[in-house]
Amino acid sequence: MNAQKGFTLIELMIVVAIIGILAAIAIPQYQNYIAKSQVSRVMSELGGIKTAVETCMLEGKDTTCELGATASNLLGADVKAPEGVKVTIDLAASTASIQGTFKKSAASTLHTKTLTWSRSAAGSWTCDTTVDAKYKPAGCSGSGS
Repeated sequence: MNAQKGFTLIELMIVVAIIGILAAIAIPQYQNYIAKSQVSRVMSELGGIKTAVETCMLEGKDTTCELGATASNLLGADVKAPEGVKVTIDLAASTASIQGTFKKSAASTLHTKTLTWSRSAAGSWTCDTTVDAKYKPAGCSGSGS
């Protein structure tokens, strides 16, 4: 007698069903992971501009300030700052803000949401964001749902 070789159709169908179930669970989790990592990346990219803003304030510059920052493929347009970044410096009040709006290659759940670094008159920086709570990085508060 010959022994059975290979797989039966039912065994193959069971394997395909298991792979489908695992993919149905894994894909949404992966998309959440991507969105959260993109928010953390933008928080870091905008945080890197804080030093340039501080330097501009010390030199008494507001709208004529050169930030020396590079553009991000996750942000969307401003003239003096990289595309998608809006920098506001108020020399009289000694305050500033750096705001980025998610566009372009960012996850679709992040589009039009913002992340903002704000400088108080005392010189301390705080982070605030409008992204959903599940995407917020540590150290960044906000009003997202």
